[in-house]
Amino acid sequence: MVARGLAPMVRQMAPRAAAGLFRSVLDAAIDGRGRFPGAIAVADRHLSRADGNHVMAANDIVEQHVRLAGAQGFVTSLGGFAVMAVALPANVTGLAVLQSRMVAAIAHLRAYDLSDPRVRTAVTACLLGEDAIDELITKGALPATPLAIATAPVHDPTLDNRVAAELGTILTARVGGKRLGLTVSRRIPLVGGGVGAVVDAVSTYRVGRYAQGELPPRRSV
Repeated sequence: MVARGLAPMVRQMAPRAAAGLFRSVLDAAIDGRGRFPGAIAVADRHLSRADGNHVMAANDIVEQHVRLAGAQGFVTSLGGFAVMAVALPANVTGLAVLQSRMVAAIAHLRAYDLSDPRVRTAVTACLLGEDAIDELITKGALPATPLAIATAPVHDPTLDNRVAAELGTILTARVGGKRLGLTVSRRIPLVGGGVGAVVDAVSTYRVGRYAQGELPPRRSV
């Protein structure tokens, strides 16, 4: 029942409202908030630690965010069924911020301009994942891959709305539906926390690897 209630939540939002929500998420991920450093700061720090090796820095960024996603997934899952209706929306938002920052940091390392709205749309699109992107392109719901979006001749504002609406649906399904399907483990809070950590970590790893393959360097690195 909780899964059925949460999954349509973002889908039923007006496309413009969904776009506004994820635009705020992306702004926080790129620019940072308070003690939460933004994508550029994270990318520059990892590049410095990797002695200028862009490949190593990108790999380290993915590894860091996989660990962070697992940690926040565990924390927001500890309450078991009793607090799931409250924890899952927070988990969806937290996961979106972490994955957005990871992809944006990779994009920055590879010389994509994060102030460009086309690049920001492409960063958001990467969170959909390769399988979802391929399916949406096949169905005609999306016009092209994240790389094509990032390097398009002009920015299409309506595309933001479409990507945001699809992302909201997919993130909610990932964090809600997949976990809630594991009914037995979810009845035990600590076990549920472990499941949440694994699901979020694996999801983040896949998004990170997809972004690395989808956003090639725009300069020699």
